[in-house]
Amino acid sequence: RGLSISTALGMQTRLNADFGQRAVVHGGKIDWVPTRDVKEVKRRMLDRIGGERARATSIVSYDPKSKFPTHVHGGGEEFL
Repeated sequence: RGLSISTALGMQTRLNADFGQRAVVHGGKIDWVPTRDVKEVKRRMLDRIGGERARATSIVSYDPKSKFPTHVHGGGEEFL
């Protein structure tokens, strides 16, 4: 059902991907994962289906003055 957050994002990641099952996560207990393109932008992944460009729900942290390039998630993206 779940998958370790440390899974390489170059692979097809499935994290809490079965939406037919209840998943409970504590956002404060999930490791921050730096984004591939901008190391000053980190995320805590709550659910994910896909690789680096994925259908995803994440808690995102931007270091001061950091920016993230415009991009598209074909399956959707939610961030807090």
